[in-house]
Amino acid sequence: MAYIIGIDVGTSGTKTAIFNEKGQAVASSIKEYPLLTPHPGWTEQNPEDWWQATVGSLHECLSSGKIDKNEIKGIGLSGQMHGSVFLDKDRNVVRPAILWNDSRTAEECAEITQKVGEKRLHELTCNPALTGFTAPKVVWLKNKEPENFNKTATLLLPKDYVRYRLTGELAAEVSDGAGTLLFNVPKRTWCPEVLEALGIPESWMPPMYESTDIIGSVTKKVADETGLAAGTPVVGGGADNTCGATGTGVVVEGRVLSSLGTSGVVFAPCNRVRVDPKGRVHTFCHSVPNRWYLMGVVLSAGMSLRWYRDVVAGDERRIAESEGIDPYDVLTRLADQAPVGAEGLIFLPYLTGERTPHKDPHARGGFIGLTIRHKREHLIRALLEGVTFAMRDSLEIVREQQVAIDEIRATGGGAKSAFWRQLQADIYGTEICIINSDEGPALGAAIMAGVGAGIWNSIPEACDAIIKVISRTAPNEERHKQYEDYYQVYHSLYPPIQQSCHALTKLVS
Repeated sequence: MAYIIGIDVGTSGTKTAIFNEKGQAVASSIKEYPLLTPHPGWTEQNPEDWWQATVGSLHECLSSGKIDKNEIKGIGLSGQMHGSVFLDKDRNVVRPAILWNDSRTAEECAEITQKVGEKRLHELTCNPALTGFTAPKVVWLKNKEPENFNKTATLLLPKDYVRYRLTGELAAEVSDGAGTLLFNVPKRTWCPEVLEALGIPESWMPPMYESTDIIGSVTKKVADETGLAAGTPVVGGGADNTCGATGTGVVVEGRVLSSLGTSGVVFAPCNRVRVDPKGRVHTFCHSVPNRWYLMGVVLSAGMSLRWYRDVVAGDERRIAESEGIDPYDVLTRLADQAPVGAEGLIFLPYLTGERTPHKDPHARGGFIGLTIRHKREHLIRALLEGVTFAMRDSLEIVREQQVAIDEIRATGGGAKSAFWRQLQADIYGTEICIINSDEGPALGAAIMAGVGAGIWNSIPEACDAIIKVISRTAPNEERHKQYEDYYQVYHSLYPPIQQSCHALTKLVS
């Protein structure tokens, strides 16, 4: 039996999973690490923590799975996008990595737009300058920590640092590179014009590969640490979003991913480069060669429900404890008791700003339409509806770009709840599908390793072989018609209060 490994370097921890050639997980391990917040709005991590979590999870998987290390045919990596790892000439880490959800770089985004030109930046990178991307972090380092900028010799993304430690090779791949704002997305390569405009040495940028290319192999030192066989091939792998899409079979145009986790992601593959002229959704490279995707992001999707659970839902938590069930089950059970539209109550889920469609780090959330009639069940239903309306914003922009939406595959916490699956179907007006695996990015990374190792000829072939739809939730036409009116109201609410939200942000700061 041939085996493949997927390693997902996430924000809260690293997950390693071993799969057989049928795509079945035979061993899995997660090792967590801290998130550093040295100042408000800053988020950082120590790359060494990623590496120790990788070593620990690999060792645990290989021990628990009782797998012959020589039967492992390849390793793929998935990783949090946009993070910046700065290495010096001796390949030592210069400073903690600055992460995707760090918001310190608003001034640098304006500087990038001015130096490159807004139109030209969009032509080359297919995206506007946003605080989450890598390029603003590099410009921030140049402006605010010039001594560290001058020490730097190599720029890596999080999973690429882990691959460096596995193989000794400095490398990058197209799906993660596309999220740096230093990358020519249509040409799938680094962008010298942007690098030059920003004063970033081109020599910093590692060689670029496709996701299924074999880039290196496990060193003997790492083999001794982890239990892997020295020489095990390691492929390019992918950004967490493309690996998550690959792990759900969303690798051809027409299949769309709706992922409702801490954040919400709408991921729509396309056969050629499609760019929203207003820059509301991202255009990045898919891990499938010669394929791209549009992506919309809701920053506080499941996070909004978690906020409610932790801050408001004390009674629901006690009920859940007494019944021995998950508090989220109690919350969705209550939400089901309220009518469509929560009797005129709408929730804006902008608890940490918003990416799509507003591109506004100072957006703020709220309940609109609150009356004395509203009870807890109305608040919870309005919250879930508001998050789903926010996801629909991204779907509508995808439709505007004439990208097909034939099938929506749901993942994350929003896919585990029957109530939330039906809510998505009713608000989107499209059937919601559930697949036979919830391994997500780790499976996607492993599939890429399997293609690189020759188990499958292509990513789509692998996905069709091992990923199957196991349930379908059809929209209720009557509720969908009702939600059309509520969605239009939701969509109109934020623009008139945007300046007020900015004013509140200034008062707090």
